[in-house]
Amino acid sequence: MLPSLFISHGSPMLALQPGASGPALAELARALSRPKAIVVVSAHWESRELLVMSNPQPQTWHDFHGFPPALYAVHYPAPGAPELARRVAERLGARLDALRPFDHGAWVPLSLMYPAADIPVVQVSLPSQAGPALQLEVGQALSALREDGILLVGSGSITHNLGELDWHAGPDAAEPWALAFRDWVVERLKAGDEQALLDYRRQAPFAARNHPSDEHLLPLYFAMGAGERFGIAHQGFTLGALGMDIYRFD
Repeated sequence: MLPSLFISHGSPMLALQPGASGPALAELARALSRPKAIVVVSAHWESRELLVMSNPQPQTWHDFHGFPPALYAVHYPAPGAPELARRVAERLGARLDALRPFDHGAWVPLSLMYPAADIPVVQVSLPSQAGPALQLEVGQALSALREDGILLVGSGSITHNLGELDWHAGPDAAEPWALAFRDWVVERLKAGDEQALLDYRRQAPFAARNHPSDEHLLPLYFAMGAGERFGIAHQGFTLGALGMDIYRFD
């Protein structure tokens, strides 16, 4: 049975400059059975209500500004999966969105895992104001899809404070406050301490500094709810404070 995954997708430039994360994602994909389809919760589709992409041929949305022209030339033409979208929406009591494109939280990591873009992909929106508990429930509601060969992916970032990135930091640099937060999350995941993780804003060190807003950590709760046994596929930082960890839940 496929695991559920949490992927820290970093900057959109990951698509062109994969660093250590690109090979880690490619190796992870090779180690897994080929999915029949992929369901993604991305930090970059925030919504008020739960929505499910039912677009049969989603476009590649370059939902960012100020990057090199080569990045805007990258496209990820994976098909959608309208029938799977309907199944997902029924399980979640969600509404279908037939026009939604792929945001970069979905297509950037998937382009490194499955570059042929030949596996159908469905995105589920992120009602970010509802907090971690809802994402845990969404993961739990969809967990049985793993038995059908469907890969469940939460795409966000283990740390995400863009205002404190060091654009001159070397590949091995990591801010102590970012490390402290990442390590706290990992220890709680290893211990299966769901209540502490749900209460991370009060309990984790430097929580607000690492996540001024929740949206990039919330996909972790989706992956956690969809799987059980925690494992680490990759760890690292870029730009000093942007965590690039990849976790799996078997």
